[in-house]
Amino acid sequence: MSMFTEEYDVIVVGGGHAGCEAAAAAANLGSKTLLVTMNLQTIGQMSCNPAMGGIAKGQIVREIDALGGYSGIVSDRSAIQFKMLNKSKGPAMWSPRTQNDRMRFAEEWRLSLERTQHLDFYQEMVSDLIVSEDRVVGVRTSLGLEIRGRSVVLTNGTFLNGLIHIGEKQFGGGRAGERAARGITEQLAEMGFDTGRMKTGTPPRVDGRSLDFSKMIPQPGDAEPGRFSYLDTPKLTRQRECHMTYTSPEVHELLMEGFDRSPMFNGRIQSIGPRYCPSIEDKIHRFKDKDRHQLFVEPEGWDTVEVYVNGFSTSLPEDVQFRALRSVAGFENVKFFRPGYAIEYDYFPPTQLRHTLETKLIENLYFAGQINGTTGYEEAASQGLMAGINAHLKLNEKEPFILRRDEAYIGVLIDDLITKGTEEPYRMFTSRAEYRTLLRQDNADLRLTEKSFRMGLASEERMRAVEQKKAQSQDLVGFFKKTSFVPEEINPILETVGSKNVDQGDKLFKVFSRPQVQMEHMMQLESVSEYVRENQLGQEVLEQAEIEVKYSGYIEKEKNNADKLQRLENVKIPEGFDYSQVKSLSYEAREKLGRIRPATLSQASRVSGVSPSDISVLMVFLNR
Repeated sequence: MSMFTEEYDVIVVGGGHAGCEAAAAAANLGSKTLLVTMNLQTIGQMSCNPAMGGIAKGQIVREIDALGGYSGIVSDRSAIQFKMLNKSKGPAMWSPRTQNDRMRFAEEWRLSLERTQHLDFYQEMVSDLIVSEDRVVGVRTSLGLEIRGRSVVLTNGTFLNGLIHIGEKQFGGGRAGERAARGITEQLAEMGFDTGRMKTGTPPRVDGRSLDFSKMIPQPGDAEPGRFSYLDTPKLTRQRECHMTYTSPEVHELLMEGFDRSPMFNGRIQSIGPRYCPSIEDKIHRFKDKDRHQLFVEPEGWDTVEVYVNGFSTSLPEDVQFRALRSVAGFENVKFFRPGYAIEYDYFPPTQLRHTLETKLIENLYFAGQINGTTGYEEAASQGLMAGINAHLKLNEKEPFILRRDEAYIGVLIDDLITKGTEEPYRMFTSRAEYRTLLRQDNADLRLTEKSFRMGLASEERMRAVEQKKAQSQDLVGFFKKTSFVPEEINPILETVGSKNVDQGDKLFKVFSRPQVQMEHMMQLESVSEYVRENQLGQEVLEQAEIEVKYSGYIEKEKNNADKLQRLENVKIPEGFDYSQVKSLSYEAREKLGRIRPATLSQASRVSGVSPSDISVLMVFLNR
């Protein structure tokens, strides 16, 4: 008797961040879902740094949470430190980040998934897909088991033909101590998919008991730690301290002694690594004028002594790593848990996907995560969420769920991948989002929860919380617009912040709009503090209202720009449109548009090599 006699709606291959979110989304929407992974003990494991969020990535985690995903909740429940980055800049740049307990993070993911209805698990390697008439109908495992499924989401991470490098040594593996996945790349290549190779790396893990933290610079968390989730997850009442130290010319010289044995420099690694997270040897090679680089010393959890050396990612021989790290201040007696390494793996250029993350060649087959050329837990998780949602929606003959660039960083991420592709590991930055004033971390719930609630993913609890926050913040802004002040009460406050006094009374909104005046200053006014107290307004509402007051002009301008873009988004390009018939298009535009097949004129305008004149020509042709 076969172990799998029934057909699943969605089969998710891989139990990393993308796979976990994909499985949770599909199952929570009601699809009978199977998560297949090579090791059930490493579900949700943090393969690299023990942290979530950061610049632009923190916004993505909050968006995942607003949409009903699990990443924010899991991060909050396993956090050991919280920081809001970029607080000295405008709110569009504020980015939450948690330091996490690696073991508890994976445990929280496992338990959260086990509590999810409609979700089954199976441990084994998927070796190939079962495809019939250009439609995926299941997967085949390394033991030869056939599991039938109406759709499949591939989230293979770095495991597809993964090859680990440490100096001149190399061995197959998708992660330290785990084997590589083989068979899928070769099968998809035979079906006509383009494939490529990418590289990423990780630093040594060391014994914290062997470090001298007195020689390092403490890096504490926020005095009033926040959280990712918009739900009532537990707030941190204590935090673990991180530390910072630096490399030195001596460290660089010791590292350079091993360059002749470096797989990066001797030709063994030919694939491209992440531009914005280079290895320590790459930093020394590229930035010869710098005599030191920062190293962040990050604890791996509440109770473990294992420490992650952030900034020292390397594939140099282990003896070189050891000697060089012992010359870093505070690391003089360091003991290694394991050396750093580089890993090469297969990926599929994402221009082969639709905006739903379904492949163009094989129906009901979805790709999510590093298989699409991205790097980072957050980028992977968001793609998994969107793939899981869209797999369910398509099976139930519902409209696809696609986020625009002005609606979410997730929308920017997927649109960049589909329309521009990537030849190096793609990482999200605030600079990639042209509407980042709209896409702040504080308003992800206001932007996205209602969308998710309508499709049945976000809970009623989330929807009620959003409605309350929206109403309270709008009422508070209205209070500032209609409530007046007199000079005698406001001038003493203005003097303390170095802002010009006023000669006559006016509305609170006007004086609150001044950059020097913060909510804490407004709270010194009896009328404001009384209103906040009577209405029991929380910190999130106060922050939301302050941003609306101070940045209303910028927000309105970006909304207008987004509305103009939406006009192009509304111009649909028929599926299968023959660009060769539009003779006035440039040759490059015809070739790239024919390959990428954008769904709208707006998407076509973002394809590399397509000029504004090409878009004008296409618009005239489509209107005609």
